[in-house]
Amino acid sequence: MKKYTAKNLEELLEKVSKEKGVRVDELTYYVLEEKTGFLGFGAQVVAEVYCLEDVRQFLKDYLDRFFKNLDQNVEVSVERQNEAFRIMINAENNAILIGKNGQTLQALNTVVRGAVNSYYKRRFQVLVDINNYKVDRYDKVKSMASRIAKTVQRTKVSAVLDPMPNDERKVVHQMLSGMRNIKTESEGDGNHRRLRIIYDRNKD
Repeated sequence: MKKYTAKNLEELLEKVSKEKGVRVDELTYYVLEEKTGFLGFGAQVVAEVYCLEDVRQFLKDYLDRFFKNLDQNVEVSVERQNEAFRIMINAENNAILIGKNGQTLQALNTVVRGAVNSYYKRRFQVLVDINNYKVDRYDKVKSMASRIAKTVQRTKVSAVLDPMPNDERKVVHQMLSGMRNIKTESEGDGNHRRLRIIYDRNKD
């Protein structure tokens, strides 16, 4: 992150907001050093400051370098939706980048999230997708989970889904959270983590 220096934090943030063309309340900052000085002389604040557009550009640059180092010719676009980021990748060898059952794409998601979260010292919601593979996958997972949940409602017998990545489990959790007599719990570790769909007679 870029470091900025000013006499005080207010002046520093005003300067950065003008440079980036955003409001002060759209900035996130980490104060690195602060000197009070004597009678106002020698006062200084040093801080790292960024806005969400910086994060979007970081993701774009990171993936451009990533695929250039792999000698892969791809197109990368990054869209910001509030504080979430959706990255779409288009390549000639999409199937290779997606991998069997989406495992390579899932690994790429993990790497990218780790890089941006580490750099900005916070957690961002980031989704890397290739030719809408993830969107289509979410639709299939939701359809399957819905059918199984309805069976659990009817039979009152819990069911366990096959292991799936965290983002897919989250989609199912959210979809079934409002379903009558149904609750979900995650179980297992690592790549074997899966969802259990449970009949709950007390849930209306």
